[in-house]
Amino acid sequence: MRDLKLSSSGGLRKAPAKTRANRKKSEKKTFALRNFLHRTLRLLVAGCSLVLLVIGIALLLQVILASDLFRVEDIKVVGAQRLSRDTVKALSDIQPGVSTFALDLALISRKIEENAWIHQARIERIFPRQLNIVVKERRPLAIINLGYLYYLDENAEVFKVLSAEDSLDFPVISGFERETLLQNPALGQAQLAQIVALIEDLAQRKIFDLTQVSEIHREANGGLSLFTLVGSVRIKLGEDQFVAKLDRLEKVYPRVKSRLELLAYIDLNVDRRVIVQIEGQPPGAAS
Repeated sequence: MRDLKLSSSGGLRKAPAKTRANRKKSEKKTFALRNFLHRTLRLLVAGCSLVLLVIGIALLLQVILASDLFRVEDIKVVGAQRLSRDTVKALSDIQPGVSTFALDLALISRKIEENAWIHQARIERIFPRQLNIVVKERRPLAIINLGYLYYLDENAEVFKVLSAEDSLDFPVISGFERETLLQNPALGQAQLAQIVALIEDLAQRKIFDLTQVSEIHREANGGLSLFTLVGSVRIKLGEDQFVAKLDRLEKVYPRVKSRLELLAYIDLNVDRRVIVQIEGQPPGAAS
């Protein structure tokens, strides 16, 4: 039987406040421990579920990638004109039946671009079993003489040594040295870009156009001269304002065209004038 203490008035004493406080602390600790265990268990369950989900997805992807659903059966070539589609396919070295996900598309594109005629190449996946090879071919605008004859494209890039089967029906660019272009490629690119702009301007003219030009020569002072296809007459353009100078030439060209074989040169470097030098005579002027 529990021993109870009596108060001075004969009643029961209350338990001390300190005992009650200790009891509450103990209950709080037990409750906190229980909550911690519950949270830990939930986290463990969630973590295990996530791991199982990732493993399941990985296994599913492996099954999909290994299946025949994504094996390449159809390869289309877009943009090829000079090169045949079979040639572009051969450059890609893509074998029918390979998994589309096993292909390094960037590497294949670079491999195709090793061909001199290909400026850019891009591979597109068309799910589930098709690949598109999209190419942009180079467009030659002129032939540049650098010891050997090379093609120059619309981006002012020297890209191919001419072979026996290549067309010669382009104006020839002269006055450049291969070593000079290699030593200072930025300057060389700027000079060639200037010539490309001149060629594109001549190509759209009606009176004196690109078909009447046989050669574009870079002079030692950096200026440009054109040589006509008929009579090989030098037309001095200088270093700038080519459009305005050619506009001025076209105003008088119909009058001098029939006499080209008699001319030594045409000088467009005098402001607002066209100087015509006739063989064996002092310079004359045409308005």
